Amino acid sequence: MATYESDVCIIGGGITSAMLAQKLSELRPGLSVAVVEAGRSIFDVQNRGRYRERALAYGEHPWPDDFIEDQQANGIISMTMAVGGLALHWGGACNRFSEEDLRLRSMYGLAADWPIEWADLERFYCEAERRLNVAGEPSPHAQDRRSEPYPQRPIPLSYNLQLLKAWAEKSGVKFVGLPMARNLEPFGGRGSCCVYDTCGEVCPSGARYSPDFTFRQLIDPKKIVLHDRTLVRKLVLDDRKPTVVAAQGFHQDRPSDPVEYRAKTFVVASGYCWSSHLLLLSANTRFPNGLANSSGLVGRYMNGHKFINATANIDDQTFPGQNMTHSLISREYFRCPGDKPFVRHDTRVWESSAGRDPRLRAPDGKLLLGDELMADWRSRTKGSSVRLRAYVDVHPSADSRLTLDPAKKNRYGDPMPKIAHHFDEATLAREAATREHVLGVFQALVKSGGGRIVNTSEGDYLDHPGGGCRMGTDVASSVCDSFGRTHDHENLFVVGAPTTPTGGCTNGTLTFVALTLRSAGEIAREFPARG
Repeated sequence: MATYESDVCIIGGGITSAMLAQKLSELRPGLSVAVVEAGRSIFDVQNRGRYRERALAYGEHPWPDDFIEDQQANGIISMTMAVGGLALHWGGACNRFSEEDLRLRSMYGLAADWPIEWADLERFYCEAERRLNVAGEPSPHAQDRRSEPYPQRPIPLSYNLQLLKAWAEKSGVKFVGLPMARNLEPFGGRGSCCVYDTCGEVCPSGARYSPDFTFRQLIDPKKIVLHDRTLVRKLVLDDRKPTVVAAQGFHQDRPSDPVEYRAKTFVVASGYCWSSHLLLLSANTRFPNGLANSSGLVGRYMNGHKFINATANIDDQTFPGQNMTHSLISREYFRCPGDKPFVRHDTRVWESSAGRDPRLRAPDGKLLLGDELMADWRSRTKGSSVRLRAYVDVHPSADSRLTLDPAKKNRYGDPMPKIAHHFDEATLAREAATREHVLGVFQALVKSGGGRIVNTSEGDYLDHPGGGCRMGTDVASSVCDSFGRTHDHENLFVVGAPTTPTGGCTNGTLTFVALTLRSAGEIAREFPARG
């Protein structure tokens, strides 16, 4: 069996792994760090312009082989498994949660409090924004005060968003441009934004932050060692103590030759799905329910947020195609007065091209060519289509769960994960009132600004998911402490999305990064500074 030794072994190669490895290399120069990722490295920024062109022209997937065929889960929202993880093709939205997310139990008697003070977390939000080079503008709400400004000026609003901002604010609700991890000028070895407008698929210039850039910058000077295409299948404990001594797995090219990683400290940074999955797979005679699972909560309280959508038609004329990945956001409803029914959500406004694209056939099936095509197209581009969305704060029950599915196994015979989300009783009880409130906000926007709602819908999954290894101070009701150190194994950490007790009501990536950067300091304290 091939064996590799390091001070720290990080399992997983996504955005939290990249941020953790980068900060550890700064806090403890010379520390040996091994990053083990099941998927492959896609270090080919020079090809991404071509990938984008083919995606637009032919609908091709712009990230070749960014998944593993038999390493799939039921209930997961993305099959991506590669160095860089989901952040290879995230949109770059960098919203903060608010203090209310950390004090739901104390303030509203709901869900659970996080074992972190807001002032503490806010410092790491600032650090996360610096590392990701977030462009944003201050919130108009005093409760969102910041200890540091954004590292970049706001992304300029397109003509369309300027018009939509004026339209939406007639309701009295204040909007700002969405903060995004997008370079307005070259930074961190990445180019500046060229408004390719494919942030959520592929960014040819590297302006939108992507972890593969960070990994390359750490690998070249030998600050870390990256082992890609290597699936860790289980963590192994010391024969006598509850400490992890090894991570065992297989390289894709050598499926019959196991590989072992030995380290002083192990960090599971495999995202909301695969982190819990690995802990459950690592069950042994001393921990028959999986590692870090004396509470029975590994894989439980899987969270995220619901979303409610609407499309509105308004008379103001916009011209779709101007930086459509950027949007407006309001935090007006992040706070809920204690004397009113609980509801929390963000409010988003985008331009939309819905119903406004050229078409070759009329509704009656008639073929449209030449002047007829142009006349039909012009007739449908009068006014504007507006996309509205709210991410809604919903809370998981203990039965919101990741389990091992014996009916679905990978090539090694490991049962794959199955995720089923369930809300707690309080969330279910207020579901109808929450929907009514959100749709009322949308109606208020169109009533004040002019227009009409033409359709509404609700998502059939939870976005920006997390949970499964929730943090807490009570060993019986949590998996790890606020730094991600598991209660059962002193040298085993879980970082990022899995540790969140609840899913908030806005994009979660910045929060996952901030929590990981906070954990990095605690992990570094395990190793004396050298020199």
